[in-house]
Amino acid sequence: MTTWITRNGGRVALTAAMLACAGVLGQSFWDYYMNAPWTRDGRVSADSVRIAPQVSGTIESVDVADNDFVHKGDLLYRISPESFELAVERARTTLDSERESMEFKASVADRASRLKDAGTISAESIEEALHDAAAARADVRGAEVALEMAQLDLERTEVRAPVDGYVTNLRLRPGDYAVAGSPSITVIDEDSFGVTGYFRETQFERIHVGDTVRIKLMGTPDTITGHVESLGHGIADDNGATDAYGLPAVDPVLDWVRLAQRIPVRIEMDRIPDRAFLAAGMTASLTIGDTPDPAR
Repeated sequence: MTTWITRNGGRVALTAAMLACAGVLGQSFWDYYMNAPWTRDGRVSADSVRIAPQVSGTIESVDVADNDFVHKGDLLYRISPESFELAVERARTTLDSERESMEFKASVADRASRLKDAGTISAESIEEALHDAAAARADVRGAEVALEMAQLDLERTEVRAPVDGYVTNLRLRPGDYAVAGSPSITVIDEDSFGVTGYFRETQFERIHVGDTVRIKLMGTPDTITGHVESLGHGIADDNGATDAYGLPAVDPVLDWVRLAQRIPVRIEMDRIPDRAFLAAGMTASLTIGDTPDPAR
């Protein structure tokens, strides 16, 4: 036995060394590809601006079509303005009446003040005249505010785009009734397009804000570059739900194989190719840093 070991010791040592190296390399590759920061679970995201009218009324005209691109300030639709025009006219008439009343009461107060020196009018009458004049001035200011509000409501019959973006899922038609505060049209903000990647929690030691990201959209040949904008700090916990008595409903089952949770990472695109088509919800593969793309 000793003779065999002496003769073959070099081969045994070499084999053992190769097996050890293979184990170390295998562990390294496993860690690299399983815990390296890449994922195929990415989604293009964008802010949806749900636009609600500030006044109620019948829609007179719709000035955009579904999927149209609009600029900030462009007219989206118009609510019939007739009743609001009448409200402006009524408020203007009320203001004119209040101004006439204010001028008359101011004249009475001025005359009462001049008669005070002659002793032909009581102090109480003078005080009452001055009070009436002050109240009339307040009434005029109230009428001016009412007129401004009526004019503002008239302006609000024209609903305009608050951002540059794309009209989506348009279902408005002339004749529909718009309700104040109820969203009636949605615009996807063009400047808010980004990507949300869902990475395993085991990968987060290698993910940092500002890291370079390579983005590959499904169906798009170009690779888009970006960077990590922010890391998510919370996901839903099913065990956090409570029962009717306010007690936590904890699942009694614990799997032997524990799957890593996926945490959202917000990614900003640095440059978007001119021919790239973006739509919220599109699928993306993401690779952070210098990690080789495992999808290749």
